[in-house]
Amino acid sequence: MLGGLLSDDTFWPSQPRNMHETGLSAAYVDGLLLKIILVAGTVSGRNTAERIGIPFRVIEPLLDSMRTRKLLTHVRPAPFNDYYYSLTDAGQKSANAQMQQCRYSGPAPVPLSDYVLSVEAQAAGLDPIDRDQLRAALSSISYQNELLDHLGPAVNSNTGMFLFGPPGNGKTTIARCLTQCLGQEIWIPNAILDDGNLIKLQDDAFHRPAPVPEISGELLKGQEWDHRWIRIRRPTVIVGGELVMENLEVRHDQRSNICEAPLQMKSNCGCLLIDDFGRQRIAPEELLNRWIVPLENKCDYLTLPTGKKIQIPFEQLIIFSTNIDPSSLVDEAFLRRVPYKIFVDDPLHDEYRKLMQTVMKQLGFAETPQAADHLFKFYEDSGRQMRRCHPRDLLTQVANFCRYRKFPLTLNPDYLDQACKSYFSQL
Repeated sequence: MLGGLLSDDTFWPSQPRNMHETGLSAAYVDGLLLKIILVAGTVSGRNTAERIGIPFRVIEPLLDSMRTRKLLTHVRPAPFNDYYYSLTDAGQKSANAQMQQCRYSGPAPVPLSDYVLSVEAQAAGLDPIDRDQLRAALSSISYQNELLDHLGPAVNSNTGMFLFGPPGNGKTTIARCLTQCLGQEIWIPNAILDDGNLIKLQDDAFHRPAPVPEISGELLKGQEWDHRWIRIRRPTVIVGGELVMENLEVRHDQRSNICEAPLQMKSNCGCLLIDDFGRQRIAPEELLNRWIVPLENKCDYLTLPTGKKIQIPFEQLIIFSTNIDPSSLVDEAFLRRVPYKIFVDDPLHDEYRKLMQTVMKQLGFAETPQAADHLFKFYEDSGRQMRRCHPRDLLTQVANFCRYRKFPLTLNPDYLDQACKSYFSQL
């Protein structure tokens, strides 16, 4: 059962009051309860409710029914008119049969329709950002001010953008920061069920838990949400050269009969960054052709193991980060669907100096203004271009050298020359 606007949220998963409001059949929940108890061993009814994410008052009749059918047995009393349960021989046989069908034994899934409604309600870009919000999101990194007026409209479009330019200038870092503009937290289900197919959505690699807010300052009501859902920070899903087409489709594990959600589902209501675009193991044209329909229609079509096709929202800021000019990678038809192409240029001298000062302070060096001048001469003599990553990388090498030789942390010109020689050596 889905709720409406509470607190500052555009979506709140209301706690189900009965089995009908879970959107699941009693038979499906019975099977999941058996698997949970099989894994847990002896467990109380309330602890079982916590594990399945459904209120105890809703599953208690199911536990009583399974006890009547001699699938469960009371082991001993538990606090608050509860009991500890364990499986009977018949229950263990039934639980093992359920495991053979699907080995998932986590929180109960939600129907696909509930997930679709949640994404539509929480979709990034519902409220346009302004320059101050963008500046705050990028406050921890260095950039040229004119970049703001390119990034802001691109974020508000909630479509797609290319970030391109020389390596080492912070394109990936900028993409990470942009997610902060999209809002603070969202709700996602642990898993989704459709046509008997279980799709696991929650992924620790991309989803960071966030605290559940109080509602109107009432702590008790703040605990009343559907625990099949978890609150996370808006996701930033980053993939690079390892990306293959299989990552963009529902992946089915035949042994466990559990499906894994594709990357675009895991990044819904957040940001999907294709880093080092053009260096994947698949041709750029093949990858981009996969995105044309979702970018145009804001929805994607996935095929389940049963052969059924489902439609899911495609609601994220998608960013292609590359060191290569986008026009040399893709054709005009695709470039039209990614309307923002933003060039991230090398730093100017003043910005480079500020980066040097920041890194000096972080690493414990005394402020040494002449160190930047020494490096400027190196760039001029060698014909190399400055990058935003260079102050951090070069000064870190100097710090490592000083520690190795047990010297005081000093930005000696000889130490800087040695760091440059090591860092810029041609392999």
